[in-house]
Amino acid sequence: MQMETFHWKKSQKLAEDYIQQSAEASPLFPYYFGNQEDWQSRVKWLDEGHSARKADRGRLVEVLKAYNERIGNTGAALDQITALASQEALAVVGGQQAGLFGGSLLVLYKAITIIQLAREWSSKLNRPVVPVFWIAGEDHDFDEVNHMYVLSSTQQIDKMKVDHPTGHRTSVSKLPLEPEAWKDALAALDQSLMDTEFKASLMAKLESTTEGSATLSDAFARWMAVLFGEYGLVLIDSDEPALRAIETEMFEQLVLQNEAFAASLMKSQDEVQQAGYSSQAEIAEDGANLFVYAGGHRLLLHREGEYFTDKKKEYRFTKEQLHDLAVTSPEQLSNNVMSRPLMQEFLFPVLASVLGAGEIAYWALTKQGFEQFGMKMPIVVPRLEFTLIEGTVQKQMHKYDFTFEDVLHRFEQKKQDWLDAQDTMRLGERFDKVKTDFETSYGPLVESLAVINPGIKKLGDTNLTKILEQIEFLQNKASDAYKTQFDATLRQLERIRLTIIPLAKPQERVYNGCVYMNRYGNDWLRALVETPIPVDGLHRVYYL
Repeated sequence: MQMETFHWKKSQKLAEDYIQQSAEASPLFPYYFGNQEDWQSRVKWLDEGHSARKADRGRLVEVLKAYNERIGNTGAALDQITALASQEALAVVGGQQAGLFGGSLLVLYKAITIIQLAREWSSKLNRPVVPVFWIAGEDHDFDEVNHMYVLSSTQQIDKMKVDHPTGHRTSVSKLPLEPEAWKDALAALDQSLMDTEFKASLMAKLESTTEGSATLSDAFARWMAVLFGEYGLVLIDSDEPALRAIETEMFEQLVLQNEAFAASLMKSQDEVQQAGYSSQAEIAEDGANLFVYAGGHRLLLHREGEYFTDKKKEYRFTKEQLHDLAVTSPEQLSNNVMSRPLMQEFLFPVLASVLGAGEIAYWALTKQGFEQFGMKMPIVVPRLEFTLIEGTVQKQMHKYDFTFEDVLHRFEQKKQDWLDAQDTMRLGERFDKVKTDFETSYGPLVESLAVINPGIKKLGDTNLTKILEQIEFLQNKASDAYKTQFDATLRQLERIRLTIIPLAKPQERVYNGCVYMNRYGNDWLRALVETPIPVDGLHRVYYL
């Protein structure tokens, strides 16, 4: 297992500073993931029962068992659920939206981080620490999750997608897809992937996850169980009706203390901004931080006087009506990004929460919110990050003297430097000299024409510009023709770029894992799960 470690600075400054334990970011979080004493402190806080609100553990276990049995999860995962029934059990939790065929690679890396941390701390504490993957099926942004990208055998970035079945703005978990939609998506993926010894098995497994899977969330859960069930990863959809039934108490409090909750978020936002950071999420003073299902849509609520209403003011609830809904029909309510961390804390004995950089930034806004409900934000842990580099790409990088940092920060310059080094005709230098010599000799002549007639001088200036443009035109054409000698090299360099920064983004945020499973099977994925890897906020290049 060949791997290199790099510091790839996070685009989200607050997350970067938290990982680096800066003086500005540290006070925004009660614990630091790199401090062993903080882990012990969190365990002590949970063991002493300081949290003011907790879901019924027995009911939670029953819901988890039923859901994981339904999606075909493994005996190892069911054993972890059984272990969760113990009052000494803890959990490492992380989640993601339900992407098509598993979404991008980062989803796999988040699951791997959860599994690794749970295994590590279960061993250190000598007690059950359960890995839990929370599927954000309640989210309604279908266009964020209905597609995936693969690098095809022809070195094209192919996008596969499934269309929205209804057009309604409602939770992904409530949008059943037709069997034909699944069939078309599988056919598109099959066509894009090259033929390998692993392809038939991969496609068969993917197809099995879509059979009887009415929604993206269902298929996603089944696929994650296929990939990680043997390692005991417990899965749950946040929009599971049976789960909603045991969230009633927390929904009640989110309604009854709604103004105070919003005020606590505003206070945290002030702290974040005073520390020098911009707010990752939009905090509205009148925001209810809850959604309601009404008229087939998922609607964000705001407070307006004594009422809760949607943006278009088509629906209106009193606090009493919304409270009654929480008690009698909790499945009609759902969380936003600010209230979801609290609901997670209500449900599980959360030792640590595994987050991406953007999530770390908006969790900083919830510190006071946790405290408002007698809770405490768990340890925030950055997920593991990887870039997968195949052997052929690694060889090409060595051949053309490209480092990983070169590709990230100066790819075009390095490519041009290489081309310039091959230019034995010195085309650029010679054309530049011709243009300089021409301007030197022709420019003064044009200037002298002004004494004859200003119009002639103007015509001369235009003529000079056009001649220079024609020289540059020929230079560009000659350069393009010269580069055709290096078409093979340029294709290889382009493959390097498409591998590491496709669509000008980190690989893990673009490509789906199926392309690598198709080429190499699952051994590389197993190695990432089974090999202890320090969770340190650094980026790792994994050479396949």
